[in-house]
Amino acid sequence: MIYRFLITLVFAITLNANVETSSSLTRQKMEVLELKNELNNFYTEKEKEYQNNKKEIEGILTKIEQEKAEIKRLYEKNEEVLKDIRAEIKKKSIRVFEQMKAKVAAEIFDQMILEGKLEDVFDIILRLKESNISNIMKFLSLENASILTQKLERYNKDKDRRD
Repeated sequence: MIYRFLITLVFAITLNANVETSSSLTRQKMEVLELKNELNNFYTEKEKEYQNNKKEIEGILTKIEQEKAEIKRLYEKNEEVLKDIRAEIKKKSIRVFEQMKAKVAAEIFDQMILEGKLEDVFDIILRLKESNISNIMKFLSLENASILTQKLERYNKDKDRRD
């Protein structure tokens, strides 16, 4: 009888342990499923945020590209206007030098060369009439006349090669 009692007691304890273990496993399984749902919701929310941020950034990049294109267009337009202005200034300065007395023009050219504007002087001389150039050269300092003559010779040689 004690033997039966012990077997019943062991059986009851085992059964109770299985019920507790089963209940504990079910509870843990539910907690894991709840945690999984929370993680899925978190991931979905973060994915939506990411997609929204991505769309916003793409919109900003598109706007930046449009503005870059507009800036480039304006820059090119301004460059053309600047070229036109420079060309007009050169035309007017050439007209002024054409009408100026050779001695005064030579003094101005000497001063410009002294200030390091040799290329500007050379550019103007290229556009002057030959008769004016020879008159101006008479009044230029010997050094500057020599420099300009050498540049004219090189320019004419290069021009002949291109033709």
